[in-house]
Amino acid sequence: LQWMRARWTSDPCYAFFGVDGTECSFLIYLSEVEWFCPPLAWRNRTVAVPSPPPPPRPQAAFRRDVARLLELIGTGKESLSFMKKRIRHLAQQWLRAARRLEEKLAGRQRDQKHILVHIGFLTEESGDVFSPRVLKGGPLGEMVQWADILAALFILGHSLRVTVSLKELQSHLGVPPGRGNCPLTSPLPFDLIYTDYHGLQQMKQHMGLSFKKYRCRVRVIDTFGTEPAYNHEEYATLRGYRTNWGYWNLQPAQFMTMFPHTPDNSFMGFVSEELNQTERQLIKANKVSSMAVVYGKEASIWKGKEKFLSILNKYMEIHGTVYYETQRPPEVPAFVKNHGLLPQHEFQQLLRKAKLFIGFGFPYEGPAPLEAIANGCVFLQARFSPPHSSLNHEFFRGKPTSREVSSQHPYAEDFIGKPHVWTVDYNNSEEFEAAIKTIMRTQVDPYLPYEYTSEGMLERIHAYIQHQDFCTTPSPPPSPKTKSPAMQSSPSPLALSPNATHLVWSPSAGRVPQRWPPVASLQVWVSEPQHTCTETCRQHGLVCEPTFFSFLNKEEVFLQLSIACDSTEYEMNHLYPAVAESVHECYLQKEPLLFSCAGSNTKYRRLCPCRDFRRGQVALCRDCL
Repeated sequence: LQWMRARWTSDPCYAFFGVDGTECSFLIYLSEVEWFCPPLAWRNRTVAVPSPPPPPRPQAAFRRDVARLLELIGTGKESLSFMKKRIRHLAQQWLRAARRLEEKLAGRQRDQKHILVHIGFLTEESGDVFSPRVLKGGPLGEMVQWADILAALFILGHSLRVTVSLKELQSHLGVPPGRGNCPLTSPLPFDLIYTDYHGLQQMKQHMGLSFKKYRCRVRVIDTFGTEPAYNHEEYATLRGYRTNWGYWNLQPAQFMTMFPHTPDNSFMGFVSEELNQTERQLIKANKVSSMAVVYGKEASIWKGKEKFLSILNKYMEIHGTVYYETQRPPEVPAFVKNHGLLPQHEFQQLLRKAKLFIGFGFPYEGPAPLEAIANGCVFLQARFSPPHSSLNHEFFRGKPTSREVSSQHPYAEDFIGKPHVWTVDYNNSEEFEAAIKTIMRTQVDPYLPYEYTSEGMLERIHAYIQHQDFCTTPSPPPSPKTKSPAMQSSPSPLALSPNATHLVWSPSAGRVPQRWPPVASLQVWVSEPQHTCTETCRQHGLVCEPTFFSFLNKEEVFLQLSIACDSTEYEMNHLYPAVAESVHECYLQKEPLLFSCAGSNTKYRRLCPCRDFRRGQVALCRDCL
C-alpha cells in the first residue's frame, strides 16, 4: 500500500486498471489485479460456479504445405526474406520427413498447441544488427536455426503466431498500456513461447508479475548454452558466475541449443539439406580431389593465415567466399579464387565439387561444416590447445557457460570424427601437411547425422512438446533439517549392476514413476575427480540426464556404491551430489535448479545420472518417442 501511495502515477497502467489515487482503488487493484492483498469482502464477486470442463483440444495434424507459414512470417526485413527462401527451398524435404514421422507415430493423439514465436534479436529495440548484414557476409547460423524451428512447429500441426517487433509482442501477450509494471490484462493465450535472450528480456520488461507466473511456458533458443551455475541468480551472484546473459532461474532444459554440447539444456539443432541416391552418386563422380574451400565469409578470418594457405596451395586449388563491395580484400592471397558472397544454392554447388572444407578457427560451431560433410567434403579444423572458454577467450567471455571448446567445431570432432572430420594442431606444419596429403587420398561418402535431418528434428521437437512440462515441477527432496523419522525416504529404487560398477533402476522397484525420459534408461556412475558428468557418461557410451538427479540425491545411494561417508551435508553447489574421498565427506544437493551435468573439481567425485540414447539422436533415449 505504501508503494502504491507513493508511486501509482509512475506507470499509466495503474490508471488503466482503475487506480485513481484513493485508498479504496489501491486495495481493489492489489487484491484483484495483482495478488498481494486478500479479496475485499464487500466487492461484488460472482459466486464461484463450478466452471464447465474445458472443451476437448483440437488435435494437431501434420501439414502438407508451407504457404500459410510463409504468410505468417511476414515481410519487411532482409532476414525474414532469407528465412522464407530457406523454408521454400527445403519444403519438399520437410514434407517427406513429416510423412515418415506420421507413420512412425501410428495415429498417436497429439494436442494442438498455441505457440508464439518471438524472435527478439530481429526487433528494432534490440538493435537488429543481423538484417543489414544478411547480404554482406554476416552470421546466418541463428537465422538458419529459426527458419527450421518455424518449419518444424508448423509442419507438426501447431497453431503459430510469429513476431519480430515489440509492438506485436505486446499486443499478442495482452500487455496493458503503460511501462510494463502491471500484469497482463487476461490469461496468456499461448501454451508455449519460443524466443531468445533478447525476447526474454523484453517479456520480463513488459509483463509485470505475469512474467513469473508464465515463464515456465517459455523456451529460449540459446546457441552456446546456459549452465545451471550461471542460471541460478543467487548462486551465480554469490559464486562469481554472474554474466550479462544468465541468472534467469528457469529450468535449465528450457534453454535450447544449436548443438548437443550441454545436456543440462535441450538440444534444438537445425537441419541440413539431404541428398537422394542419384545426387550422392553424382557428387562422388564429380569430386575434384585437389579442390579446397575455406570456411568463413569475413576477410578478418584470413588475417595471419598465410603460412597454412601456402602449404595448402602446394597441393590444392583454394576457393574462398569472402564478401567484398568493390576491392578484393587484401587479406585474401592472390592465389585464392574468391567467389565473393554466394547465394546458398551456389555455395552448395561449390561444396559438391570440393574435396576439402577447411576452417581457420572461427566462426565457432556454425552450420556450414555439417553442410560440407553432407555434400561429401572432408572438414579439416584446428585443435585448440589450451581449449577456448569464457576464462581465457574474448569470444566466450560473458557467455553463461564454462564449457571448454577444444576445436572450432566440437560436435564435428566428437560426434562425427574421422574420416569425415580431421582435427589437427595447426601450429605443427608437418602434422598439418600430412593431414592434407592423407585427406586427398581418402574416399568419403556424403554423411549427415540423423539428428540434423528434417525427420530427426521433427522427432525431437515433437517429443519435447509432448513430454516436457516445466509448469508442474516434482517436489524437491526433503532436506535433513526437515526429515522427521516418519519421513525417512523410501528404499532406493536403484540396484547394483551385475558387474558391480554402477547402479541401474531396480527391476523390483515396485511402482515405476511416470517420468520422461523413462526411468528404466537410468544408470548411475561415479565420476573421476576433475571430470564432469557430461564426460563421465560419454566415457560409458551414455548421455548425462539431469532430470534423473533427484533419484541419486540420497544418502543411501552412497552406501549402495560402497562409498564411505563420515558425514553428509546438504548444500547449494552445482557439483553435488558428490563425495570428497580424501576426507570421507558426502554432499547432497539442496537446490534442484543447480543439478548440473557440467562442472568438475579436483576435490570431488560426482554422482552422475546417465541414460542410453537413440542411434543418431542423442537428445532422446531409446524409449523416449
